[in-house]
Amino acid sequence: MLNLLASRELGVDSPACVFHAETALLAHSLDLSKYHDFQKIHRGGINSLDLDPVDNRYLLSGGGEGIIGLHDLHNTTGVPQCTFPTICTVGLSNRYRHKFSVETVKWYPLDTGMFISSGTDKHLKVWDTNSLTTADEYEFSGVVYSHDVSSIATKHCLIAVGYLGNSVRLLDLRCGSSIHTLKGHRSSVLSVQWSTRNEYLLATGSQDSKAMLWDIRRANSSLMMLDQHNGDASANPNSVNTAHDGHVNGLCFTPDGLHLVTFGTDERLRLWCTATGRNMFVNYGRINNKCRKSITLAMSHDSKPEIVYVPSDNNIGVYGLFSGTKLGTLRGHFSQVNCCVRDANTQHLYSAGNDRNILLWLPQTDTVRAYEAHLTGDSNKAHVTRFTQRIAATADAWSSDDD
Repeated sequence: MLNLLASRELGVDSPACVFHAETALLAHSLDLSKYHDFQKIHRGGINSLDLDPVDNRYLLSGGGEGIIGLHDLHNTTGVPQCTFPTICTVGLSNRYRHKFSVETVKWYPLDTGMFISSGTDKHLKVWDTNSLTTADEYEFSGVVYSHDVSSIATKHCLIAVGYLGNSVRLLDLRCGSSIHTLKGHRSSVLSVQWSTRNEYLLATGSQDSKAMLWDIRRANSSLMMLDQHNGDASANPNSVNTAHDGHVNGLCFTPDGLHLVTFGTDERLRLWCTATGRNMFVNYGRINNKCRKSITLAMSHDSKPEIVYVPSDNNIGVYGLFSGTKLGTLRGHFSQVNCCVRDANTQHLYSAGNDRNILLWLPQTDTVRAYEAHLTGDSNKAHVTRFTQRIAATADAWSSDDD
């Protein structure tokens, strides 16, 4: 880092190099926070989390008992140690609530005044955050496994829904109705995800072992079907035109939208080029995946190299996106981890699972270590000294930018 700062000062490297290096350092150093906790509201496993994209302050959680919680992540105590409160709950007494498990919760991308939930009661509900009442509701013929709303769309306001059927439904929030059905899968659609680059591009994963990319402007068929063998005629004929040899229950686009990560019950993680649909053949090794429902992966933002966080049984695996190298394992849950979301601004990671716990994973910066030393009475001031040196170096960098 000091070499990068020196190169930046001399004009050899751009400010972006220092930024990406520091972000990667934070992303590599995640560890379970010992001084943060969440108010307990869930009586069953937590299936889904979503962080609001406007302020990165409010965290939604959806539980197996039908409860939805809204947690405030703003720390008002003045010290790092705190318990994040639940500011409102769609509880069992709410007459609009889901009758059974909530499988997915999503914020409306442009406004925290609305969020969307779906679950095993075959309903998708659009909620008014202020009144905790449903502004709209849709009923399906089977269990709703996953839904997603595009965070970059400017020309449509569509919700993509994967459910217990062999098609994907597109719901238009503007007119309050289903406008289109995407047909191509042969079994239930477990996971759906909008592209982070193209507002018309949608990825889907199904129990039929297939992952597809769709251009929703095309009415006849999918844009491409991902093939794990890249069309190799000598491959096993039983797995041709399949992305995995098991259910595809995890999807995640990279922040730039150029690549897609898929996760399957064949215990394989695969990386695809979204422009060509080709398998990049990155070997991540075997990753335990016994879950039969949708799993939420997380991706690092602005770090070089890029990192993907993958729920695997009771842990979260940390992998280099393009190298496939396992960089570490985040341990802290006592049961199956179902979801993890990342704050792009602070590099914090939030995870939840069947143990009913929401955990916070923090970068181990010198500030955190100095606070731990203070709490434990450690007389070693090295962490504080390093923190002071880093602040001074950053101040010098800012001064050079201002000159």
